[in-house]
Amino acid sequence: MLGVITVAVDGSEPAAAALAMAVDLAKHYRAELVILAVAPLAPVVVMPNEPLVAPVLPESLLPQFRSIVDGAVRAAKDAGVSGVTGVCYDGVVVDEILAHLAGHPADLLVVGSRGLSTAKRILLGSTSEALVARAPCPVLVVRSSVRKPPAASA
Repeated sequence: MLGVITVAVDGSEPAAAALAMAVDLAKHYRAELVILAVAPLAPVVVMPNEPLVAPVLPESLLPQFRSIVDGAVRAAKDAGVSGVTGVCYDGVVVDEILAHLAGHPADLLVVGSRGLSTAKRILLGSTSEALVARAPCPVLVVRSSVRKPPAASA
């Protein structure tokens, strides 16, 4: 039985697919839905052979991600999910999601899949793969697929 479902969103198409799946599951199982977003920290780049100066930190992306969460909460409520909450953090995405799950256990974590190529996955890592490997609960990775119409026959 699913009592608490947590879904990670970031405003992307794969995250929208994950949210749709999580909403559907929450309605079916009458589960509480927690919508979570993490505003990633911008990396500070230091160029070699350049004098070290104090970096100008970019503005936080937290308000933008808070807006994404608020919109997702409204959409879930409009779809008929009664127990919906939204939370937003900033930091390292995987670490913040895992920290949230440690303090707020869920029966299922739903995330979208970006579908990175093998080369990009090796270089950048995969958030969904890291969560599947490290989350304390089952993880559902949702692919957003664009269905193409069947080819017209000649």
